[in-house]
This record gives sequence, structure tokens and C-alpha cells, in this order.
Amino acid sequence: MTPERKQQWSWAFYDWANSAFATTVLVGLFPIFFNSYYAKGVEPGTATFYLGAFGNSLPSFIVMLMAPWLGVIADKRGIKKKLLALFTVIGCSGTAGLMFVGEGQWGWAIALFAIAGIGFFGGLGFNDALLVNVAREEERDRVSALGYGLGYLGGGLLFVLNVTMVQKPEWFGLANAAEAGKWAFVSVAVWWALFSLPMFLNVKEPPPQTQGAMGWGALWQTVKQIKNHKPVYMFLLAYWLYIDAVGTVANMAVDFGIKLGFEPGALIKALLIVQFVSFPAAIVFGRIGEKFGAKRGLYLGISVYIGVTIWALSMRTEQDFYMMAVAVGLVQGGVQSLSRSYFASLIPKASAGQFFGFYNMLGKFAAVLGPLVVGSVAALTGNPNQALFALVVFFVAGMLLLSRVQPDHS
Repeated sequence: MTPERKQQWSWAFYDWANSAFATTVLVGLFPIFFNSYYAKGVEPGTATFYLGAFGNSLPSFIVMLMAPWLGVIADKRGIKKKLLALFTVIGCSGTAGLMFVGEGQWGWAIALFAIAGIGFFGGLGFNDALLVNVAREEERDRVSALGYGLGYLGGGLLFVLNVTMVQKPEWFGLANAAEAGKWAFVSVAVWWALFSLPMFLNVKEPPPQTQGAMGWGALWQTVKQIKNHKPVYMFLLAYWLYIDAVGTVANMAVDFGIKLGFEPGALIKALLIVQFVSFPAAIVFGRIGEKFGAKRGLYLGISVYIGVTIWALSMRTEQDFYMMAVAVGLVQGGVQSLSRSYFASLIPKASAGQFFGFYNMLGKFAAVLGPLVVGSVAALTGNPNQALFALVVFFVAGMLLLSRVQPDHS
């Protein structure tokens, strides 16, 4: 393996490492254990508020405020890897700490979950920014897709193990599901830390910028750069719209299934389908980006999402839900990975940290509008099918704005 390929695989394995948190903790087990164990005795509506406001929204808001500013510091001082290591330690520590939280101790559980979330979301921008250093422009679609593909595979494999631990604790010598859940969180922390090592050992740190302002002055300069660089701000507007809808489909799919009366086992099965279909599909999208261009690949992925939201109007059975999971899995990783590589092709390499800080800030801000629209439509119509269909507006508008992005170079 050449030194360049070694760096690319090492970089991609960080997605394999931290995706365990996204699947097992963020989406999979923590929301279930919070309601049934950590917040036992708390009124269900109140528990949902605590989880949404303090567990999910607060860390996202904190990272949204920090990301652009820390991106500037990372570029100027050449410390992307050091900051990524710091947030990795924060994330792993918060996740492992859940082992020591007892039944009914919802405050400690939420605090550690939020700390872990800050570690997870806070590190994404630095990992993304390193893409421009490990891959040449013509390689970025493939390498970005490799990262997302490995992320879906690794996160899915550990999630299968963790779900098995919870469902069959006696197989692992554990007393009950609660003890199994705690050990599942520890396994995520160990997995995250262990598989992050190739990144820190093998990926080279980009040199620091020796000129220019620091702190808020540099941040304002980046804002002006984005404002004066039409391809960048047009893409960011498009990305904000369609990635909002992509995230909403992922985050609201379980709630959608519950409203249609599906069993919990069916929902877990659908989540696993998305994980394992996304692994090869993301790799294929990387090749599509290489051969036909990232923008064409994004058109394809967004078009499939438009079809899914239209199809949602007539979705009724668990079989339909599984088919929807397959369709989403075919394009979810592709849209995410090609968005990352296409944005990397639009920005100055030396300022990747600060530009990806804004990119990830928009990703966090995008988590607000889509769920609000879906929830509002569901409340007004009482129809979950129509609620998911409302996202078609985001996808269509995002695609139209994307069509207006004209890079300065081919």
C-alpha cells in the first residue's frame, strides 16, 4: 500500500470509529434506555422534553457556535488533529461514563449524553477538513465515499452486537437488559477510541498558516470570503435545504413507523437495512462521482429521495417500510459523501478547517427546520404519510439551487 493510500484508509477509518456512537448511542439504544431506565418515574412527555432539549438540541447548538471559530484556530495553528483528538476524548469519556449512571438518575444521563454529543459533533469538521490533505481533487469523491461506507458498515456491525447484548444478556453473562445496555455504551467508547488510532498515527497534519488574522477577525474574513465566492455560498444554501430533509428522513423514520403501528422489531430491522445497504451504495456513489461528477451523483441521490417522499403518501405495511429503508440506504451515504467531497473542491485548501466549520454549522442548523415542518404537518393533518411528503419541497428547492452552483474550475 502506498503512503498516500495508507493515509486515505487511516482517515476513512475515523468514520468507522465514530459511527458506532451515531448508531448505538445517538439513534439506537440511548433514547430507549433513557425513557425506560435513566428517566424511570419521569412523566413521558417531560422525559421527551429533557432528551430533545438538553440531550440533542443543546450540544448541537454549542457545536454550531464553536465550529467556525475553532476551524479558524485549527487552520492558523495547524492543530486539526489535536482538536480532533480532544473532541474524541470528550466523546469517548461521555459515552463510557453512562456505565456508572443508575436507574432514575436522568440528570447525569442527559449531562453525559450531551458531553458525548459535543465530542461527536465537534470533531466532524476537523475530520472533514483533513480530506483535502489526504486526497487529491480527482480522488476526493472516492475517498469521501470510502469513509461514509466504512462508517455505515462499522456502525452497523457494532449495533448488531449491541442489540443482541440487550435482547439476550444471558448469552454474554449479564444479569439483565439494563446491565447489557451499559456495557454496550462502554463498547462504543472502546470501539471509537481504538479505531481512531490509525487517523492519529498515519495522517499528516497540514502546516499552519503563518499569515492573517486570528480569532474573530479571521472568522469575519472567512464570512466575507464565502460572501464573495458565489459557488461556495450557493452550494451552502442548497446543502442546507436538502441535507435538512435527508436528516429529517433519518431522524423521523422511527417515529413515522410507530405512527403507522409497526412493531419495535420492525423498526430496528429497518435501521439495520439502511446501515448495511448504505455501505456498498456509498462506495458506488464515490465511483459515480469520479466518473460522472459529484454534482450529477447528487442529482441522482436527491431524485431518489424525492421519489421516496412521494411514495410515502401510499405507504401502509411493514414491507413498504423495509422497501423504503432499502431506497434510503441506496442514496443516504452517497448524498452525504458527495456533498463533502464536492464542497472540498469549491474551497481553498489552506482554509479547509474554517470553511468546513461553516459547513458543519449549517448541518447542525439544518436539524431544526425539517423536523419542525414534519411535526407541524402531522399535527395539522393527523396523517404521518402527508407529514413525510412535506419534505419534497426541501429536496426540490435544494436541487434547483445546486443546479446554479458553477465552480470556478472544472
